[in-house]
Amino acid sequence: MASDLLTLSDEDLAEISASFESKPASAIIRWAVDTFGDDLILAASFQDAVLIDVATKVKPDVEVLFIDTLDHFPETYDTVERARARYGLNLNWYKVPAPEVPFHEVDPVRCCSDAKVAALDAVLSTKKAWMSGLRRTEASTRADAPIVSRDRRGLVKINPIATWSDLDVSGYVATNDVPYNPLLDQGYPSIGCMPTTKPVEDGADPRSGRWAGSDKTECGLHE
Repeated sequence: MASDLLTLSDEDLAEISASFESKPASAIIRWAVDTFGDDLILAASFQDAVLIDVATKVKPDVEVLFIDTLDHFPETYDTVERARARYGLNLNWYKVPAPEVPFHEVDPVRCCSDAKVAALDAVLSTKKAWMSGLRRTEASTRADAPIVSRDRRGLVKINPIATWSDLDVSGYVATNDVPYNPLLDQGYPSIGCMPTTKPVEDGADPRSGRWAGSDKTECGLHE
C-alpha cells in the first residue's frame, strides 16, 4: 500500500491532509503506521516528547530518529536519555561525522544544511515516510503547514500535531507527565544547537533566539 500511496498526486495528499484537520493526533499516527509500517520514522528534536508519547501509545516500537549534531545542549542529551528510559524507545541515534572545524564556526547559517539536513537525507533514503512535531503556531513560516504532504525528496511527510496550540502542548505535558527539555523553563522557547541558540525575552518571537543576528528562520529540515 505504501508504494501505491507514493504514486498519488499532491492533490490527493492534500485531500488526505484536509480529512485529518479535525482528527486526533493518534488517529493520524495510526494511519501512518498502518500505511507505511517499518518504512516510517519519527524525527524528534527532543524539545519535548509529546509526539513520542502519542506515537508510542499507537506503536510502542515506532522508530524514533535523533540527529546528534555534536553541538546540542547538555539538557537536550539528558532529555533524550529520559525519554529513552521512559518509553523504551526504538531510537536511531544518528551522529553527524565530526568535521575538522565545527560547522557553526565555518558558517553558522549553513551549519544546519551541512549537518542536520544532510543527516536527515541519509536516514530518509531508506524510508517512504516520516513524522515530525512541527506545529503551525510555532512560527509564521509554519502557519499553513499541512498535516500530510510530499516533501522535497518525494517522501510523504506527516505532522500529526500541526494543529496543536502551545496550550495544547503544555496541557498534554502536564496531564501525561511527558519529559521535556528543562531549557523551556529557562527562556528558551525554541531549542536548537547550543552555539546558535539564545534565550529570548518574554513576549518576543519564540524563534528569535535561533540564529540571532541573521535572517535565518528555519534549519531546512522542514523544507
